[in-house]
Amino acid sequence: MGASYGQFCPVAKAMELLDERWTLLVIRELIAGSRRFNDLRRGLPRMSPTLLSRRLQQLAAAGLVERRESGTDVDYALTRAGEELQPIVVALGEWGTRWVPQLGDRDLDPKLLLWDMHRSVDHGAVPARRTVLQFRFPAAPPKLRHWWLVITPSEVDICDVDPGHDVDVLVIADLRCLTDVWRGERTWASGLRSGELDFQGPEDLRRALPAWFRPFAFAAVPRPGSAEALAAPRS
Repeated sequence: MGASYGQFCPVAKAMELLDERWTLLVIRELIAGSRRFNDLRRGLPRMSPTLLSRRLQQLAAAGLVERRESGTDVDYALTRAGEELQPIVVALGEWGTRWVPQLGDRDLDPKLLLWDMHRSVDHGAVPARRTVLQFRFPAAPPKLRHWWLVITPSEVDICDVDPGHDVDVLVIADLRCLTDVWRGERTWASGLRSGELDFQGPEDLRRALPAWFRPFAFAAVPRPGSAEALAAPRS
């Protein structure tokens, strides 16, 4: 736990545990379905493995996370106390969407973007076979420029090395544009019209591609000044 605030207030006591750097983001990843250490790392690419291990140990000691071993395999799951944080994390995400929308260049990460997108593939909308999407970010550093999603009826693999399969659709994207589309700040159509997105492949697949992904968790949150926000009742 973090340093004590020296207060009996339960908000202060909760924050002694939760306000350490990365802690709530570890909780976020567990809520999103990550169970293995390496999957947690993929959702937190700028968190060191040592710090992630420490945070998981702290959360387990506090009774928020359970460490489960099965032979040589280890996974992590939220306890009842940890699961009760889900509405808090969702509320923080909604608040951040409304009131802290600005993204700096350092916030743009193709690895994290594709990891989040791969979790939202709608298998019922994708052709019932192996489907391969290649994403190219021309302005990204060379090591982060090329990515592939290999989608089968049962799983999705994300690759940063060519998996060797024929590509069904190539997506050439400005990283900020695709991030804004994913977050719900823009539409796929607006990115295509501006030329910041380009789909290359058979027309039927190009037209269908946006529907292959379920919306980002906070994409539908009304922004200040939007028609939805202005129509919302005030207490």
